[in-house]
Amino acid sequence: MAAAHRRIRPGAAVTVLLCAVTTAGLYGCADSGTPEPTPTPAPTTPVPTQETRSPFTGLPARPAPVLAVKIDNVPPARPHTGLGAADLVYVEQVEGGQTRLLAVYSSDLPERIGPVRSARESDIELLRQFGRPALAYSGSQAALKPLLQAAPLYPLPPEDAPGAYLRGGGRPAPHNLYVLPGRALAAAPNAEDAKDIGFRFGPAPAGGEQVNERTVRFPASRYTFTWNAGEKGWRVAMDGSPARTTDEGQVTATTVVVQHVTIRSSRFRDVLGSVSPYTETVGSGTAVVLRDGKAHDARWSRPVAEKGTTFTTPDGAPLNFAPGHIWIVLAPR
Repeated sequence: MAAAHRRIRPGAAVTVLLCAVTTAGLYGCADSGTPEPTPTPAPTTPVPTQETRSPFTGLPARPAPVLAVKIDNVPPARPHTGLGAADLVYVEQVEGGQTRLLAVYSSDLPERIGPVRSARESDIELLRQFGRPALAYSGSQAALKPLLQAAPLYPLPPEDAPGAYLRGGGRPAPHNLYVLPGRALAAAPNAEDAKDIGFRFGPAPAGGEQVNERTVRFPASRYTFTWNAGEKGWRVAMDGSPARTTDEGQVTATTVVVQHVTIRSSRFRDVLGSVSPYTETVGSGTAVVLRDGKAHDARWSRPVAEKGTTFTTPDGAPLNFAPGHIWIVLAPR
């Protein structure tokens, strides 16, 4: 993540790319066969005259709208593109015990992000704490579409923002759909800027258990976070393989939160008839916060969907994150 990446000014003038992408089956989109366009050049972002800090990372950043992207995470979808630029990455369980990533961007926008996949009902509740963000996704089950349209967000599937998507070569559909974030935000000009969602940054709490590695398991996938003192971050591995990107190399996180949540069945099913899990992110429970090579026991609380999530020590004091990129693993209790 230390590598610099190009920034795109949200709301910049864009050209419309006619990309006939259609939603196929219950989830995903069919390959349009449209040639890959040359991305719009990304102008350099002006340095703010007064320093502000991102409420998502605690690092210097100018106010900018929030774009969430649903990202594919099965082995054929790897390596990812643009994942290293995300301020926040949520890991969510989906059908068959697999996982998907919900990456949240505001501070920096890479040229492209993906592969992009379909939305789930859980995304609506999770994203309400961001106000009214934009959400890029490949499609959804037909019965879920009215809920996405009515939710306090700007839904941006390919049929609503065709100029924001392209098909990349070298991979079969549906693992080859990418979003151009600058064009996506141009299709949602009123998306809200990043705001406080409950995170606090600063010195680590006293105590904690010294750890070099921590693995979180889902029924059909696993994530391992390995501390690298030289990088002052946790290297991410998925299913035993290092998580790498096509544009920035190894994925790392400065703080990793393992948030223990209830995962129950929803009323939706995928194209194969499997029940879609619903991850409950409103409520309270336990968590483990990994930072600076240590694991700290924590509590999380989010009383209502419109509010952010606070993390505290077991005795109730705010638990500071280390400034930087954050991964939040929504793990089964």
